[in-house]
Amino acid sequence: MADNTRVRLHGFNNLTKSLSFNIYDVCYAKTQAQRRAYIEYIDEEYNAERLTEILTNVAEIIGATVLNVARQDYEPQGASVTLLISEEPVTPNDVEDSSQARPGPLPEAVVGHLDKSHIAVHTYPEMHPDKGVSTFRADIDVSTCGVISPLTALNYLIHSFDSDIVTMDYRVRGFTRDVEGGKHFIDHEINSIQNYLSEDTKQRYHLMDVNVYQENIFHTKMILRDFKLDNYLFGESSADMDEGEREEIRRHLRREMMEIFSGRNLSPGREV
Repeated sequence: MADNTRVRLHGFNNLTKSLSFNIYDVCYAKTQAQRRAYIEYIDEEYNAERLTEILTNVAEIIGATVLNVARQDYEPQGASVTLLISEEPVTPNDVEDSSQARPGPLPEAVVGHLDKSHIAVHTYPEMHPDKGVSTFRADIDVSTCGVISPLTALNYLIHSFDSDIVTMDYRVRGFTRDVEGGKHFIDHEINSIQNYLSEDTKQRYHLMDVNVYQENIFHTKMILRDFKLDNYLFGESSADMDEGEREEIRRHLRREMMEIFSGRNLSPGREV
């Protein structure tokens, strides 16, 4: 809308605001044992309890109320968590006994449901068996309907994961109607997701936008500015390597990060 004047709506605010982003953590694990240890570390660091805590905090930040929590860790790895959430506070009698909760349908997933809205997290650890590069990915979706906004939780979510690369999409869909019958296809001013990023995040990352303003679609991707090899080594130190090995590992890691950031494979032999 053109100004900050409050518009009197006819009934409920029907705009759907969806924030989706992928976060990536890249590391180098040389041996099979180190790769197994990395997966075990990720599985423990982002288990059902930790992910439930993150999503519960997201619900609080955006102004929703958690009604019910169901979670389950799996062997050998993975977890499922489902949160039932309301946009309005409820009395204790309105909440079901959480001891009767059932786990969500998928391993390595966290899903939160709001009335007319949802929160979901899915984790994907994977590795390259030859080059020793392992990548942990988490997909996060926060979709709200009404006056609450997923952008409120953006910085909290970015800081909750140790991310080398982040790609984000934000879209406002549908319309809401005022008392005069006019349609409003967005209820806040925005020209970039970067408007909602904290200053420390902007300082840590290179950022790039691809936006479609007329469709209320906004896309931002980020990659860390600083590259310190020891931050990416799992189970060993760069001090124990010769310069040739360090340079080869740097090349593999940087290629992995640039391919993820650009969304395409780089040509063989291309320097990064």
